[in-house]
Amino acid sequence: MKLFNTLTMQKEEFVPIEPGKVRMYSCGPTVYNYIHIGNARPMIVFDALRRYLEYSGCEVTFVQNFTDIDDKIISAAESEGIPSSRYAERFISEYFTDARALGVRDATVHPRATENIAEIIATIGALMDRGYAYQSEGGVYFRTDKFDGYGKLSHQPRERLLAGARVEASEAKMNAMDFALWKTAKPGEPSWESPWGAGRPGWHIECSAMSCKYLGQPFDIHCGGQDLIFPHHENEIAQSEGASGRPFVRYWLHNGFISIDSKKMSKSLGNFFTVREAAAEYGYGSIRMFILMSHYRSPLNYSGDILEQAGNALARLETAREHYEFLTESGSGGDPDASEREFIDSLGKYRERFTDALDDDFNTADAMAVLFELVRDGNTATSSGRAPSKALARALLAAFDELEGVLGVVRRSNRGGDAEIEAMIAARQEARAAKNWTEADKIRDRLKDMGVVVEDTPSGVKWKKS
Repeated sequence: MKLFNTLTMQKEEFVPIEPGKVRMYSCGPTVYNYIHIGNARPMIVFDALRRYLEYSGCEVTFVQNFTDIDDKIISAAESEGIPSSRYAERFISEYFTDARALGVRDATVHPRATENIAEIIATIGALMDRGYAYQSEGGVYFRTDKFDGYGKLSHQPRERLLAGARVEASEAKMNAMDFALWKTAKPGEPSWESPWGAGRPGWHIECSAMSCKYLGQPFDIHCGGQDLIFPHHENEIAQSEGASGRPFVRYWLHNGFISIDSKKMSKSLGNFFTVREAAAEYGYGSIRMFILMSHYRSPLNYSGDILEQAGNALARLETAREHYEFLTESGSGGDPDASEREFIDSLGKYRERFTDALDDDFNTADAMAVLFELVRDGNTATSSGRAPSKALARALLAAFDELEGVLGVVRRSNRGGDAEIEAMIAARQEARAAKNWTEADKIRDRLKDMGVVVEDTPSGVKWKKS
């Protein structure tokens, strides 16, 4: 398998540090709002990569964090008059509602910044001891000019990084490029005691401390969105290697942007659609399909039409699987004929081409195309005018499930279908609470199309499959 390593800017053969075991970290959300479609792309892509590594026989330890203390969380919590911890907990729960409905499996570990303060303080202490950090008014800062490799991930000279970093000069900093490791507490804000006074961690140091705690150093794969290359991932490298004197990560993987009208989708720009909103209109499966039908490094443009097309493509896969499953019960009990045996014997070629695509920088677009070819040829093989043998149907169903299971797009009862229903019902409840009856009715109609009957009772919402 070859992966495009942002650190070297080329495809490299993927060789785990420990044979047969992969240690992998993905930056998770800052939990101050619902996740949007742009957030969903790395979640889905790297969930599928994890699935493929496991399919290939690797034991994967996958860590994805939650940033549960941040200026935006504190501000939003204050506006509601509740503790920031309670506010963050709400959106961690909402994250899992959406992620599971998208078919994204829980990570091996989901560490939270606030639960790893001791490790964060220890990492900052090591940086102080090695001369990479200094205390100044307002907190503790990292000395970027001390770290010789600063800029090696983003492949930009320091002058260009400074121009694009939107950093402000500060009397507290020795250099405008320096960044906060520990922020001095402000009145009324959450804080923790440290050798440098009460305060809270900076954003970048959290991921360094948590990834190394659970995965060791170095570890195999660090992944995330392209927008995290600088400054977040660049700063992670500087901190982690500065604190330990050892390499941090072997392979850096970054997915491309999702845009709307040629502008990157982001919460800061306000041009985003939440996963919950899009799923209410098109379904969670359509979102996953939309993401995996393109190569992970390619830019994507979001539109309702494209999501609808993805939903139609997904429906073809779901219909095909239902057909193959039906044939395993209703097909001929006789032995397969010569043409059927020939087709059964040829199924390995689909597996080979599927894995070839994924081994070439995890090309899910080409892998998806192979799955559709299997469906096309399978439909032809099972519609020859005579009832297909159960042996053919079972072989075809097994081949379909084997390949599709890596992509995880088809909703089945054992693959999070109920999670999608629960998420859609939650979205309907939010619409009702906001008196958006049109949206609530739209979601109810979509649930009805899925065969789900919703009942509003005095004790809450109940649902069942018709």
